[in-house]
Amino acid sequence: MAKAGGTHMFPYYEDSYGVLHDTTRCIGCRSCEEACNKVNHLPKPEKPFTDLSVCDTRRRTSADTWTVVNKYEVGGKPVFRKLQCFHCNDPACASACFAKCFQKQPDGSVTYDGSQCVGCRYCMIACPFYVPGFQYNEAWDPLVQKCTFCEPRLKEGKLPGCVEACPMDALTFGRRSDLIKIARKRIAENPGKYVDYIYGEWDAGGTAWMVLAPKPTPSAVKAAGTADAGHTFKELGLDTHLGNRPMGELTYGALGAVPMIIAFWPILFGGAYGMTKRREAMSKAAQEKTVQTAKEDVTAAMDAAVRSIEQNQGPVAADEARKAMIEALKAREAQNGCDGCCGCKHGEDK
Repeated sequence: MAKAGGTHMFPYYEDSYGVLHDTTRCIGCRSCEEACNKVNHLPKPEKPFTDLSVCDTRRRTSADTWTVVNKYEVGGKPVFRKLQCFHCNDPACASACFAKCFQKQPDGSVTYDGSQCVGCRYCMIACPFYVPGFQYNEAWDPLVQKCTFCEPRLKEGKLPGCVEACPMDALTFGRRSDLIKIARKRIAENPGKYVDYIYGEWDAGGTAWMVLAPKPTPSAVKAAGTADAGHTFKELGLDTHLGNRPMGELTYGALGAVPMIIAFWPILFGGAYGMTKRREAMSKAAQEKTVQTAKEDVTAAMDAAVRSIEQNQGPVAADEARKAMIEALKAREAQNGCDGCCGCKHGEDK
């Protein structure tokens, strides 16, 4: 389990908000799911929120479902846990996004602005909790979707929708520093009820959403062969090996060396992007001509960008920049189907 430590690549806001999820109080009613769906105007699920059987399936968040409640077996007893974006203190999604679509806000939320999103999905790979979801049905307007911490509601002085809807007080909203005190007080006053650990206090550099777990019975501990707190959180589907180091530190380095890529985004992808939107209306001959033009534009822009970075930051940064551009182009090709516009010769190695 994680302990205090690590440095913050992103601003750390001492007065930021958070939520404490007490799994000993959660009954799996899915009221939080329904509230999240309603306040964020998400598509209705195939099964109604009154169908509690869906909690038996180990679900993940998606572009259309920003929070889910799953049932776990902890010490031989059913325990429900809510899953959503943890809004990390130092978010890996933000450090991995060279387009700067993700931002850590003073209120504690990690927000997303898709206006510059290229659909590379580095954020999905970087997230230690596998939270962000991609809108595959919007191929021409790539967007990554996840829990926003109901930031618009916070600005209005309202609670997050899920917190407001919880009938069992399993979700406590407040200043993160205060929530840690509340959690420690609950543990101290009920040593036989809670595991003596606050998940998210230090894990992955600390998160705005934190979790309390039920303490297994002596018989359950004997059966498991361990009383380690990590075992209980593992049974709750939480990764106990993230350490205390901010995940952003692991992804910021390589991509941080190529910030100039953002400036070249319209040049690099504009021609190819516009070409795909007109594809159906073009004849085969016209399409081939446009592809060739886009290929030349992208190649020229990429070379210009790399030369500029090499002059200003050196050959190592230039090499990192080229690799990042090629990976972004590969991601776009995998999503839309390769048309050769980036010079990859239909899947051949660049």
